[in-house]
Amino acid sequence: MGKADVIIVGGGVMGSSTAYSLRKNGFEGRIIVFEKDPTYKYCSTALSAGGIRQIYSTSVNIRLSRFSLKVYEKFAEKMAIDGVRAEIDFKQRGYLFLATDKTLPALQKQLIMQNHYGVPSEIVSNADLKSIIPELNTDDLAGGLYCKEDGYLDPYSVMQAYRKNAQLLGVEYLSEEVATILTEQGRTTGVRLVNGTTYSAPIIVNCAGAWGAELSEKIGLPLPLAPLKRQIYLFNTTEKLVKPLPLTIDPTGVYFRHEGDQIVCGFSEDVKPGIDFRWRRSSFDPLWPILAHRVPNFESLKLESGWAGLYNYNTADQNAIIGEHPLLNGYFVALGFSGHGMQQAPGVGLGLAELICNGKYETLDLTPLRVGRFAERDLVIEDAIV
Repeated sequence: MGKADVIIVGGGVMGSSTAYSLRKNGFEGRIIVFEKDPTYKYCSTALSAGGIRQIYSTSVNIRLSRFSLKVYEKFAEKMAIDGVRAEIDFKQRGYLFLATDKTLPALQKQLIMQNHYGVPSEIVSNADLKSIIPELNTDDLAGGLYCKEDGYLDPYSVMQAYRKNAQLLGVEYLSEEVATILTEQGRTTGVRLVNGTTYSAPIIVNCAGAWGAELSEKIGLPLPLAPLKRQIYLFNTTEKLVKPLPLTIDPTGVYFRHEGDQIVCGFSEDVKPGIDFRWRRSSFDPLWPILAHRVPNFESLKLESGWAGLYNYNTADQNAIIGEHPLLNGYFVALGFSGHGMQQAPGVGLGLAELICNGKYETLDLTPLRVGRFAERDLVIEDAIV
């Protein structure tokens, strides 16, 4: 039997951010991160669209995302190793929600709270939209919600920087799959691996993403989570755009942004829950007319490639589930981000580290995202879900 002081299940951006933050917060015990996929081929972090935004409708998401964005602004320097910057290709080209007459009032309401917490978001007119994206068709629009600080980055590089820095601080990464969490008399005692080996630890952190719900169910603590497939498409256009795109969300829910000289786009399609990484070229067909209508340059395009990843979707209120489980001492979770985990990883990792080391949140109060809110019927309803 191996022994540790903290075991983290899942070595993606959430698990690695937590491990790194524990060390930076002064935790000196043995930390082991179990990551079953050392290539990260199916890791949701690596397959993410990489959007970073602060324009949410709830105070906890706004504050959490604003904190994390400020971390990403200085990430390359702060996470440098031996003078080598941790380049994450963070392009602060903005985040833009396009609005119709029907949807604009909701965005105007969100703006008030965002500005209250220091987010420099603004309602922009159709004329403003044309200055941001000159080619944009605004005939059926009433404006938009725009934040110039936001943008997009390379998720895989962020994850690797957290992992390498955590390892430099003595965190151990083992390429093994956790079969189940071990418990005794109302608290966690360790984990059992698929290969039969057991490791003891008084603290277990479930950062297993799309596989986290199954792990929790095995110990009789179900969570309102489901894995949902999300597909991303990469295409070229014959006629290039004049300016680099912000990450833009059409009123239909279709989003698009630049990826080098190409365009990345996607849509939260209605799919059955399950682990499914099949990418279907044909599923792009319904998106093409929407894209061509919004930006005429997209009428003539060539679909180059794409990929499929998983949302760890919270079916109750589409927001993160963070903290110690009220029914099992020593069992912590960071799950259910529903597509905005990368955006919030720095703040979540720090919050969990403070909770484990000090017994309370100090930098950011993440209490609204606690596990117990479902039993308490105190949901966090977020309107700005993509």
